[in-house]
Amino acid sequence: MPGFAKDDDALLKAVVDAVQAAGNHLKSRFSFDARLDSQEDILEAIHANDAASLSVLRDALMKARPGAGWTEDELDVGALPPGEWWVTDPVEGNINHIHGMTDWCVTATLVRDNTLVLTAVYLPMTGNTYTAIRGGGAYLDGVRLRASAKTRLDAALAGTGQAKPGEDSDTYRRVGQSVTAMLHGALVLRVSVPATLQLIQVAAGRMDVFWQYSQVRSGLLAGALLVEEAGGRISDTHGQPWSLTSSDFLASAPRLHGAAVRVLSTIA
Repeated sequence: MPGFAKDDDALLKAVVDAVQAAGNHLKSRFSFDARLDSQEDILEAIHANDAASLSVLRDALMKARPGAGWTEDELDVGALPPGEWWVTDPVEGNINHIHGMTDWCVTATLVRDNTLVLTAVYLPMTGNTYTAIRGGGAYLDGVRLRASAKTRLDAALAGTGQAKPGEDSDTYRRVGQSVTAMLHGALVLRVSVPATLQLIQVAAGRMDVFWQYSQVRSGLLAGALLVEEAGGRISDTHGQPWSLTSSDFLASAPRLHGAAVRVLSTIA
């Protein structure tokens, strides 16, 4: 386990300022009346939003931690090189933003030697900010978060979603089979994007289980640290320790983890 810098608390404040500034800039671009017709229009709008957010976010984060690396592709997967890295999603839920829906956010996570160190998630449409520092707990606007205390999966609100467009057929098969399996196990199931906005609900104890096949770093890291620091459990879908090299992901309330693994481990 790498050592953690004494200035991580002070750094978190700068990260919060950065995601809030980027998010408020994006909010000024948001319209409930957005209507896009073609894939070309959608991609153009997504790229324009990313650029608008990064014009604020990147400079602020690099100033806060000049020695940290920056991952250029928000769809990147796998382990990072040694040292400190910023993993951000400048518009997590960009597809929702450009379609006039409110469930989107801005995230920034500092990774040190492939260990999640601190994170901030800002929801501009509600004004809420979620934060966590490893070993220091998870918070919503300064109020400590606790994962659900549920003990039975048949009382659980569970969720999943796709990591990105254009996954391979085998990933789509596993998604579909896991949805069917969890419909038989949980009380209610939701399927939506982005992942972060389900993971913050697991951290807050409003949802109980979230899983995802495939992996995109920028969509999982912020929520993973929040869930862990709120007392939840993180693993792969077979119950093995999760890392940046894992092929799938599971987050759950602590006393539902075993039951969720039993359901999802049936999916080959």
